[in-house]
Amino acid sequence: MRDAEPRAIYLRDYQVPDFLIDKTHLHFALHPQTTRVTSELKIRRNPEAEQSDRELVLHGQEIDLQSVSINGKQLNASEYRVDSESLTVFNVPESFTFSTVGFISPEQNTSLEGLYKSKTMYCTQCEAEGFRKITYYLDRPDVLSEFTTTVVANKAEYPVLLSNGNPVKFGDLDDDTHFVTWHDPFRKPAYLFALVAGDLAVLEDSFTTMSGREVTLKIFVEDKDIDKCDHAMTSLKNSMRWDEEVYGREYDLDIFMIVAVDDFNMGAMENKGLNIFNTSCVLAKPETTTDFGFQRVESVVAHEYFHNWSGNRVTCRDWFQLSLKEGFTVFRDSEFSADMGSRTVKRVEEVKLLRTMQFAEDAGPMAHPVQPASFIEISNFYTLTVYEKGAEVVRMLHTLLGPEQFRKGSDIYFARHDGGAATINDFVAAMEEASGRDLKNFMSWYSQAGTPVLKVSDQFDSVAQTYTLTFHQSCPSTPEASESEKSPYVIPMAMGLVTSAGPIALQFDAAGGHFDASRPTHAVLELTKSEESITFSGVSERPVPSLLRNFSSPVRLQFNYDRDQLVTLITKDDDGFNRWDASQQLAVAVIHDAQSQLSVGAGIDIDARLLTAFGALLQDRYIDAAMVAHMLSLPSEVFLAEIAEVAAVDDIHKARSLVKKTIAKSLIAELSDRFASLPSAVHYSATAEQIAVRSLKNICLEYLVATGESEWLQAAFSQFTEANNMTDQMAALTCLVHSDAAAAEPMAAAALAAFYQRWQAEALVVNQWFSVQATAPQPNTLAKVRTLMEHEAFTLKNPNKVRGLIGAFANNNPVNFHQADGQGYGLLSEVVIALNTSNPQMAARMLAPLTRWKKYDANRQGLMRAELQKIGKVESLSKDVFEVISKSLDF
Repeated sequence: MRDAEPRAIYLRDYQVPDFLIDKTHLHFALHPQTTRVTSELKIRRNPEAEQSDRELVLHGQEIDLQSVSINGKQLNASEYRVDSESLTVFNVPESFTFSTVGFISPEQNTSLEGLYKSKTMYCTQCEAEGFRKITYYLDRPDVLSEFTTTVVANKAEYPVLLSNGNPVKFGDLDDDTHFVTWHDPFRKPAYLFALVAGDLAVLEDSFTTMSGREVTLKIFVEDKDIDKCDHAMTSLKNSMRWDEEVYGREYDLDIFMIVAVDDFNMGAMENKGLNIFNTSCVLAKPETTTDFGFQRVESVVAHEYFHNWSGNRVTCRDWFQLSLKEGFTVFRDSEFSADMGSRTVKRVEEVKLLRTMQFAEDAGPMAHPVQPASFIEISNFYTLTVYEKGAEVVRMLHTLLGPEQFRKGSDIYFARHDGGAATINDFVAAMEEASGRDLKNFMSWYSQAGTPVLKVSDQFDSVAQTYTLTFHQSCPSTPEASESEKSPYVIPMAMGLVTSAGPIALQFDAAGGHFDASRPTHAVLELTKSEESITFSGVSERPVPSLLRNFSSPVRLQFNYDRDQLVTLITKDDDGFNRWDASQQLAVAVIHDAQSQLSVGAGIDIDARLLTAFGALLQDRYIDAAMVAHMLSLPSEVFLAEIAEVAAVDDIHKARSLVKKTIAKSLIAELSDRFASLPSAVHYSATAEQIAVRSLKNICLEYLVATGESEWLQAAFSQFTEANNMTDQMAALTCLVHSDAAAAEPMAAAALAAFYQRWQAEALVVNQWFSVQATAPQPNTLAKVRTLMEHEAFTLKNPNKVRGLIGAFANNNPVNFHQADGQGYGLLSEVVIALNTSNPQMAARMLAPLTRWKKYDANRQGLMRAELQKIGKVESLSKDVFEVISKSLDF
């Protein structure tokens, strides 16, 4: 792969920094060819460092160093050393002013880390280690400094000059340039630094904090996008209010700014006072943005704002603590979104992602604990495990402690570590202090990789009227530890017991868990051993256990439900999440039936219980429409592959498609009645109520189009042409493009052409146009993807376009990506190799589908490994890609 393999970094080797930087003064002279960066740092030796005589070693990459000075005296070449990743200065005093001048080239920076250009705009992305591409610095999160930044640029080309904090000085200069100086009074690490320069329009508003302070709010975008900012601004103000009410956290600067950037590797970045967003996470209006897009904007705006405290005011000591800020903040934004809409629907959406993607990550070569023990390239650990599973771990703490003690713990945590860098242990210690509980055993969730398996069996004694549940937990082997080496987890098990009459009141030894006094049919058991049993008394008939309510722990639950029991949960349970989950389990069983029937050449015969349950849902006007839509949605092919021992992608696709068509034809009357009953021509609003109606209407349309009948194909085409919002238009387009009916082909072609003609100037909409084609199940899709890669609107330089076309194909079109000749794998490896030098972060992230090679048959395994080996032989392989390849091939 390379002559000198990259070195792993270990948590166990952490040492405090040898030096601290009290004040940072930066001066940027932006220029089209070369940007001059002048840095002046107030540095002193760290009194807590292990050695007091070490040389000063600063991080830096791709910097043309012009001069180095200490206390105003320029050093000669013998007094320092420069290599490709650092600047070492010999014989420095105890405290001193350190200055450098360097040139960088943002225009040539395709990695989108550090300072770079997106179209005509300068912007930064410094997390995790991008700041070292700007100037030489102690680029580690436990070095916090007070920043003052001056930005100078041509006034006509770059009238807007932004950085962290509050503006303190500005003016014109003599050579058609101008400057703005920004001061951030809150100490921060370099990864939270931000700079933006461009010709931008602004939407301005204000927010009055709980102490009566007026905060100016500004969203900066390209002029053509100024009409797409209102939703983000509303989301921001809602987030600020919610954080005050729920966590008591008030914003601290005079101004809060968001900038939308088209070229961005991530979703958004929480830089102190100046959040930089991917355009896909801030721009929204009904004509160009789906309901999902509106919800994503609300969630991401909230997430980045909440980071002001859980990430900025209190940051992480080192990158092994990444989930300290990300897991906690994902939990916070999840609770915010649940309060803004339907709590149950939000939970269903979260668990779909967790079970489909994070569980797969846990079972693959890149499996790692929420707090990793080592890494080669930190960018590879911005993962679903750190974010989503990390949020689940925080959620379990919230469940175990309850909202009042959890809030008390968060208050202790923020007060104790404000202005500093903390660890995951510090966070849990605050929760221990607030609750008086010993949470030492809970730490297994942070230190062990893999998804625990919880096997449950039951026994009913009709004479004694007792019902006993026995729980056995284990965790499969992962790269860092075998199953036998892993300790039991503390598993919060929210549950109830359901009979033909509905949920019953629970009676059991309270030492095994706790009740909610307001909800006698619900309890939370605390499982802590490899095997344990709980006995319930006063049970007169055999109940159906409603287990893992609201998905109270991120585990793989195994209980041998029969189908009548699942129907009981669907119809009688009072936990909305478990009603949905039971519908999914019943659908999985039916699809597995179809796979078995097809394997012996038989026609499929759908279990009538699924049809009855779905029919009843369609006729029920009292259940939340969004929940009905989720319950009617069949498990995805990606999820079905994830739960299979060997993912037979062709069989899964064929079986699921036939089940869907059979349901559609069997329930066509109920589907058409419900579809007709739902309004379409209404003024768009991104409210939970309207989103629910649209989601149900469009799942009905999806089933109706699956019948292949011309009436419903025409209905989809009419909805496409008449829709007044992107949600309905995109749903109809997807129905047509993904239909295998011959009559749909000309309609799909016409719709695709009309869609592009109308929206070609809207990059985010065109990305959706790419995705709907990339995920089409037809056998010629791979060829279409290759053709689209040559399209005028596509470029590998833009991460959103790469995700929209190549990512959508590789991650969400299993039947075509995994076609038996391996050509799908070849396409992905070509893209990864092309991105390896230009954008290593994106290259590594795109690799995920190939890393799961063990999930497939021997032929596909060989083809996938061959592509991994081909990538591994590339010269100058980036650290990002090297780490993923090496772990995948050794798995």
